[in-house]
Amino acid sequence: MATGRGLGVGLIGTGYMGKCHALAWNAVAPTFGDVARPRLVHLAESSADLAERKAGELGFEKASGDWRRLVEDPEVDIVSVTTPNAFHAEMAIAALDAGKHVWCEKPMATALADAEAMLGAAEKSGRVTALGYNYIQNPATRHMKALIEAGAIGTVNHVRFEMDEDFMADGTAPFGWKSQKESGYGALDDFGVHPLSLLHVLVGPVTEVIADCAMPYPTRPAAGGRAVETHDIANILIHAGAVSGSILLNRSAWGRKGRIAVQVFGSEGTLAYDQERMNEIQIYEARGPLAGQGFRTILTGTVHPPYDKFIPAPGHGLGFNDLKVIEAREILKKIAGEPAHLIDFSAGIAIERAVHAMARSFAERAWVRV
Repeated sequence: MATGRGLGVGLIGTGYMGKCHALAWNAVAPTFGDVARPRLVHLAESSADLAERKAGELGFEKASGDWRRLVEDPEVDIVSVTTPNAFHAEMAIAALDAGKHVWCEKPMATALADAEAMLGAAEKSGRVTALGYNYIQNPATRHMKALIEAGAIGTVNHVRFEMDEDFMADGTAPFGWKSQKESGYGALDDFGVHPLSLLHVLVGPVTEVIADCAMPYPTRPAAGGRAVETHDIANILIHAGAVSGSILLNRSAWGRKGRIAVQVFGSEGTLAYDQERMNEIQIYEARGPLAGQGFRTILTGTVHPPYDKFIPAPGHGLGFNDLKVIEAREILKKIAGEPAHLIDFSAGIAIERAVHAMARSFAERAWVRV
């Protein structure tokens, strides 16, 4: 971290997630009150004009139409990589080689070899890395983990994860980069890594998979029509050690806007959660004074850190961008040498290996060990 001042931030990409990162870097100091305000030093986009405009909107001091200039900037301490998936590896490796910390959006890369190279660069540099798995930062998710560790539902034996959205549901929508093979596998990595991150934190890494994928719209409108190259639907059976489970993914599910449904079944109860109601947990207890009385709702509030850093009253609710602010604070903890709740490149590689095992399983129509 730059001496005597806040961390110098560089941002590559200003789409949906780029804006989220900028908002998080702006909000982390006033929200938590215990860190120096990061300096928004340098922003890079695909053209100089766009970079200048976005730097003005988001509050960055400098702008470039070439991301390499940002990586080389001595005032930049950490690089936020929020570009399309295919560019993650080259940019993250260059930043690490230049001695920068890296906050990279998920997935790590579209090819496993590239993800492995990112991990190698991180280990060589000794810099802090983080992947944008912000759902693990939710106070509700953290409390679910605490309940599991406290034995509230006994020994976990089965899990079910469903992730559904409808941004690819319109078959008449034009062909875009998310339908290109260069973007990855589609539902498996663009999408499924989020349930995998929650599984990784709540239960542990996936050890064996069998997957089936589907393409609801084989072509999309383009000049003469263009063949779709990724799958928008995937159904996977998994083992995570002794725990069995399933992961169901659909990017073309009309009516679903941000659904990640989690069910964790144990020997003495069940936990349930849905991202579309992100401030609530459902718990069923088979033992104790409430046994057999149905699910009860736990509403997140100030007793579920770090909810209290945002709002002094329960029931008012956190949102998606708040989770990115929490993630930014965890990154600052890690850079300061403190314990942090993050998925870095060394942990994230397990998620990447699981994704690629799923793709191989679909190709081979067989169980594959991760």
